[in-house]
Amino acid sequence: MQAVIELIHAGPGQSHSLEELSRHVNLSPWWLCHLFSAQTGLSPCQYQKLVRMQRAAELLVTTFLCVKEVMSKIGVNDLSHFKRDFKQSYGLTPGQYRQRYHEVRHREAAGADSKISH
Repeated sequence: MQAVIELIHAGPGQSHSLEELSRHVNLSPWWLCHLFSAQTGLSPCQYQKLVRMQRAAELLVTTFLCVKEVMSKIGVNDLSHFKRDFKQSYGLTPGQYRQRYHEVRHREAAGADSKISH
């Protein structure tokens, strides 16, 4: 299963079908799903979505890419699906997530500045 996990992490912007993943490790799609779920608690498709959402969150807070550019980087084409999946994962829309992250960072920086001056 490590080979499948590595393949998914190597290209979160690429969509790997179940058939492609199963060929990669010489297993039937059914057996891959069974073993993968037993090891990770998620199906390969769910795991792939999780990795994509994690990468999207990282890009939202570390770059100035717009949401559509982030979607492109993680291989998602449908804005409404992306927003729904992201909100399901993080409880916020991508825009809200970016704003909240920067507000927290700003407060932390302001708090650190006040500690230094005292």
